[in-house]
Amino acid sequence: MEAANPLWRNYRVGRELGSGSFASVRIAQHVRTGHNVAVKIINRHHTDEIVRREIDLFRLCAHPHVVRMYEVIGTPTDTNVIMEHMQKGELFDYIIGKGRLPEEEARRFFQQIIAGVDHCHRNNVVHRDLKPENLLLDGKGNVKIADFGLSETMEDGRRLRGFCGSMNYMAPEIFTGKGYGHEVDIWSCGAILYALLCGRFAFDGRSNSALLNKIKTATYTLPDDLSDNARDLIQKILVVDPARRITIHDIRLHRWFKQNLPIHLAFILPQHLNMLDNDIIEEVVTKGFERDDLIHSLQSSLQNDATVAYYLLLHNRPSNAAASSSS
Repeated sequence: MEAANPLWRNYRVGRELGSGSFASVRIAQHVRTGHNVAVKIINRHHTDEIVRREIDLFRLCAHPHVVRMYEVIGTPTDTNVIMEHMQKGELFDYIIGKGRLPEEEARRFFQQIIAGVDHCHRNNVVHRDLKPENLLLDGKGNVKIADFGLSETMEDGRRLRGFCGSMNYMAPEIFTGKGYGHEVDIWSCGAILYALLCGRFAFDGRSNSALLNKIKTATYTLPDDLSDNARDLIQKILVVDPARRITIHDIRLHRWFKQNLPIHLAFILPQHLNMLDNDIIEEVVTKGFERDDLIHSLQSSLQNDATVAYYLLLHNRPSNAAASSSS
């Protein structure tokens, strides 16, 4: 039975990492490469339109700072979503453990978050649930966006509606019922930056009504020892009127954001990047895959055994490895 199941044929499935009402997440080892992945196992009876949309959005938003989805394996009983294994867990737990972060460390996380969010927006995707619990850390301490379950695409000037997200990070325009756009994600990024720098919620209250009042009036306090540039950026993000809220373009140009900005984050990635790594391709070939078939699959954005091996090897290459060569 296991040999006929593509999940068990390609992966050694291990312990449970977490579970919900209709799904569980397990760690697994990819047989051909030996690298670990996370497998989200969803009962087929509950694989509804929301799950299918989330899978499509993960594919659309592939980026170094978005959790990678390697493949989807269907069985008679389950839909198995093979994801990048984020060894260091949630950014939320990291903040709880460390409290206020030094500005340099907070800036590094924020630069990566903005790069990922910017890529989503360029693909017309509004996340709608950005919060530290949905930002995961890999083994190298890099942050990546996860959980597109509440995300929506927004095209042709269409405004989104719907009350969704975590209230502490929700933008005030969500509560008006008049529709909203990608600016809600920018507000959430501001609330996340506040949490990184201050070690607490920007907006909190004894009741939902008290919390809502603070959000609608952008009532919050900043520590006295926060740098002027950090203070200025937060104040430009947490603006009630979305038309006056700073844009991602201007966040990227802000003095606090640009300080010590890694060169790979200083440039916006093309939406369809087809540069292939020759060294990784040759390593995949040694594992029994045909070179021409692999290149065709990669250039066609296909998901199969060969491309899964390619991306697992690429993403797990030591950080000091030689720069990629194009094919």
